[in-house]
Amino acid sequence: MRSRITEGVRQGITSLDGLIAHGRGEAFDYLLGERTRDFAFRSIEAAAALLLVARRPVISVNGNTAALVPGELALLSEILGAPLEVNLFHASREREVRIQDHLLAHGGRQVLLPEREFVLDSLQSNRRFVNGQGIYQADVVFVPLEDGDRCEALIRSGRKVITIDLNPLSRTAQQASITIVDNIVRALPLLADRVKALASESVATLSTLPENYDNGAALREAETQLRGAIQVAASGS
Repeated sequence: MRSRITEGVRQGITSLDGLIAHGRGEAFDYLLGERTRDFAFRSIEAAAALLLVARRPVISVNGNTAALVPGELALLSEILGAPLEVNLFHASREREVRIQDHLLAHGGRQVLLPEREFVLDSLQSNRRFVNGQGIYQADVVFVPLEDGDRCEALIRSGRKVITIDLNPLSRTAQQASITIVDNIVRALPLLADRVKALASESVATLSTLPENYDNGAALREAETQLRGAIQVAASGS
């Protein structure tokens, strides 16, 4: 994973700030035992159902996700018939196009870029710009490895947000509709598999899964797991 991220920097896909974010996530993953936990499986199930019942789902892609899981993003996009949309904090048109080309090379079919005339209210960073045929019209946005400000803005705008975040205490994790506390390289293939498995279910059946899902409970379980791992490490057991 480190090699993918550093290569992403060399290719102009990932920012140097993304290297810092990845290292922070690695620390949480160690405490999870580098495996997908039960609370993450429940979140994945609810997320798959929500994506399937969405009217216009969109998959948001930043530099780290493009470097780590480009093929998996393309697969999920194809299964759902949902576009990929590049969205960056440290943005330039050159970097956006590099990511677009990278996703297309890994099987992406519809990869949208931000447009200056379509804006998310209450954001000041470059992440406020979205595509008029993508996130601007979306009712559900999948935003793995997201930053807190934008997640809050999406929720405030009335959209549902699904995220992947190894830190259950982050603003993104706390604000999202569904938070998958897991490493994206494990969670994304599992999510694609669940979407495929649930695709034949009725809308009524699918709708009950996110309705009965408790994101707060999942986050509390994740925090308990992390704190327990810290205690074990501190005791030298």
